[in-house]
Amino acid sequence: MARSNNQIMVSEAREAMNRFKMEAANEMGVNLKDGYNGDITARQAGSIGGQMVKNVTPMRSTSFRRRDRTAAGHSVVVKYIAFLTV
Repeated sequence: MARSNNQIMVSEAREAMNRFKMEAANEMGVNLKDGYNGDITARQAGSIGGQMVKNVTPMRSTSFRRRDRTAAGHSVVVKYIAFLTV
């Protein structure tokens, strides 16, 4: 079994991640407390993690109209979606 190296080594980073987690929980309406949160459901915990990922990797999209290459006088909508990572 592979071992995880997802340990936060810097105490300031740990505190920032905890604040980020609390903000995500508040946005989702989940009541988290400091310390052990074993009383929340797996669905609630997953929604907090999903909200955190959603905030970290925002999606950007743009669309425009261009001439259709197969039909003269027609146009099509082109949409680009990009996930930005920081």
